[in-house]
Amino acid sequence: MDKRNLAFGKTNFIMMAVGMAVVVIGFILMSGGTSTEEAFNPDIFSAMHIKVAPVVTFLGFVSIIAAIIYKPKNGTEEGEDK
Repeated sequence: MDKRNLAFGKTNFIMMAVGMAVVVIGFILMSGGTSTEEAFNPDIFSAMHIKVAPVVTFLGFVSIIAAIIYKPKNGTEEGEDK
């Protein structure tokens, strides 16, 4: 298969994988601290769940968009044969 016909290069895929990992970490940070009918858990309103996790998730989505838009400067990926 000719590598010139691929839409994304190796760097794009690595950047997208890192972005997806950051999004997953953000969602994991948002979870936890559940309340039941018998007991209220005030931890659901902690700063990590309300402020930090959405920012981490947003940064992950922004990095995925940047990975899609990114184009190498010289038209070929670094370390690949021409």
